[in-house]
Amino acid sequence: MDFKKIVMRLCRAPKGIIRRVNLYARLVPLMLVNWLGRHALTQPEGPAISLTTYGKRIKTVHFTIETIGRGDMLPSRIVLWLDDKRLFENVPATIRRLQKRGLEVRLSKNYGPHTKYYPYVESQERFVTPLVTADDDVLYERSWLRDLATAFKEFPDYVNCHCAKVIGLKGKEISAYSEWALCASTKPSILHIAHGVAGVIYPPSLLDALGRAKTSFEFCCPKADDLWLHVQAVRAGIKTRQIHRWAKRPAFTPGTQDVGLWIENYKGGNDRQIEATYTEADIKILQSSCAAFKMEM
Repeated sequence: MDFKKIVMRLCRAPKGIIRRVNLYARLVPLMLVNWLGRHALTQPEGPAISLTTYGKRIKTVHFTIETIGRGDMLPSRIVLWLDDKRLFENVPATIRRLQKRGLEVRLSKNYGPHTKYYPYVESQERFVTPLVTADDDVLYERSWLRDLATAFKEFPDYVNCHCAKVIGLKGKEISAYSEWALCASTKPSILHIAHGVAGVIYPPSLLDALGRAKTSFEFCCPKADDLWLHVQAVRAGIKTRQIHRWAKRPAFTPGTQDVGLWIENYKGGNDRQIEATYTEADIKILQSSCAAFKMEM
């Protein structure tokens, strides 16, 4: 290794250390709030939030929920779905304290990553309000939910999200997932696919479509909820809109990224599920949208 590379690595190392220290420092006030906080996590005016957790992340998911509870807007409901009965019957003290402040903990069948939203969809007879999904391994900013709710109020017919990717096309096929670019526009498009980890608000019309589709995802994309949510939006004619020009991705909770479906999905899992999920008719819709976009340029 030459001297220039050594210097560059040394310059980068302190920044990484400082960033990691700052992340751990963010956990301290969240832990204190969990121990001592009494304020409610919900308010009537907000949208509902649904999320899930599993395995050892049950020990850290309270950090995510506390960041939501510190937001500029609070949800009307926040439901944590667990697919492990033993875990459900013996949740940690951190979760029990959150339950006293409004967190709902519900038992569900294991739908993999789809447990984040599908049990909620299944539990409702009809939808008049949108649903926000959150991930269990991130620390959300104070404006996170307010920005999503504001976007829905202004654009109620779209899927609104903090981070989206643009689906790539090669001829009559969808390109490899690794080639999809991050969205750099607030313009709604069928080609945009919401990245669930950053937070997404889904309109009632899509929730209805998900209810009708039931658990068909188990046969084509059991480990890729973003793909299923997007293809259902495509089939329902619902566009996806990134609420800021540039994708906003939250910080991950320290110690949570050594496990997760993203590792498997990025090693070809997504590509296999894309091939199994998107039909020829779906791809034609995407191609038409791509052609229309080029004509507008």
